[in-house]
Amino acid sequence: MRRALVIGLVAALCACGTALAAAGHLAADPLQDREWWLPQVGADQVASPGQGVPLSIVDTGVDASHPEFAGRPATTFLNAQTVSGQDEWRGTAVASVAAAPANGRGVVGVYPAAALQIWDASPDGTIDPPAAAEGVEAAAERCPGVIDLSFGSTEQDPALAAAVLAAVHRGCLVVAASGNRGDNTRVYPAALPHVVAVAATDESGQRAGFSSGGSWLDVAAPGTNVTVAVPLAHDPSGYEVSAGTTFAAPIVAAAAAWVWTARPHLKASQLVALLRSTARDVGPSGFDTATGFGIVDIPAALSAPAPRLDPDEPNDDVDQVKPGALFAGGEPALTTRRRPSARVGGTLDAAKDPRDLYRIWVPANRVARAVVAAGGDAAARMWGPATVGVHEGLRARRRDLRGPLVRGGTRGSAAYVEVLLTSRSSRADYRLRVRVSRR
Repeated sequence: MRRALVIGLVAALCACGTALAAAGHLAADPLQDREWWLPQVGADQVASPGQGVPLSIVDTGVDASHPEFAGRPATTFLNAQTVSGQDEWRGTAVASVAAAPANGRGVVGVYPAAALQIWDASPDGTIDPPAAAEGVEAAAERCPGVIDLSFGSTEQDPALAAAVLAAVHRGCLVVAASGNRGDNTRVYPAALPHVVAVAATDESGQRAGFSSGGSWLDVAAPGTNVTVAVPLAHDPSGYEVSAGTTFAAPIVAAAAAWVWTARPHLKASQLVALLRSTARDVGPSGFDTATGFGIVDIPAALSAPAPRLDPDEPNDDVDQVKPGALFAGGEPALTTRRRPSARVGGTLDAAKDPRDLYRIWVPANRVARAVVAAGGDAAARMWGPATVGVHEGLRARRRDLRGPLVRGGTRGSAAYVEVLLTSRSSRADYRLRVRVSRR
């Protein structure tokens, strides 16, 4: 799906003369007139910001000698880069789609001035999941930020999944390509909880034939006929035309970093909701398994009201909220000895966030009850202090699942409130109230 671009002086000058002239990206780079995807996502309609929320690319290596990256401001190579293997052109290509600078050469990225971090996850020429996990961990040291993962597999890698979850816990937004299988097979890390899964669309705004999808999709972005930078050793011209969800993902990642830089008060969960709710609907009306909520729309995401906050994510199970389990501090208890009642709001999504779990403290000789207001779309149940997880076996479940209330016993104890979707809806906004009383 690639063809080389022979870029001579005459062609470059002609391209300069016909390049896009817009508020977002001035017509300065010779190949910009070929970047049909910039207007598709609204990147040509508003001026992009300067350096802000870091944008991290975890992929194959990036050619630091390429004209797009040699001397590029705000560019940090987090480890050594290699670009000599057969498939090692991809990292340079992905980074160029996201953040090639407006430097009068070649292409310009969606967010040209982004604070770019690059990690080479291909020490042996192909993406290595443990190396990718290390890259996610390195990128997460600067959360909040956006992390792009333009690769995938039908098999989950535990180390990579754990690194992604930890990055989300630290406040980062993780974006991943949905895959190029052209079917509904789940592809990871895109299908992981809390990851923004990106499908590809063509120049008509419809799903690209190769793009994978399913109920786990979030949004879409252009992914066909994409002009990209490639290592000079791969093609002396330094540019090719390619296709894939590999390039749709960095378009969304760059858009997310742009919006987050302009709206730094947002939390990652709000940014995800914003990208979904403001996406331009394509295909069947509403959410569909081919393009998710639609094509990401930067101007709409910049101007829409901030969505409801979904706090404490990830909080899908006990090990994510209990201190000393997955995360050293866990999550603060909603109720304490001094605060016997609490209210909190959140959102649920069947594909990416089907439950929220909250830790509470029930004082000695007291009873805690939980009530959810969600129009019948969500409900609550309570778990005792010995609960290991909401998927534990039948014997443990009989011991731990308490239903509508839980007692503190003679000494007081921790407990958990689970909010989950009912069968009525695949998504819900809810308000949870926890109240502790004598009985």
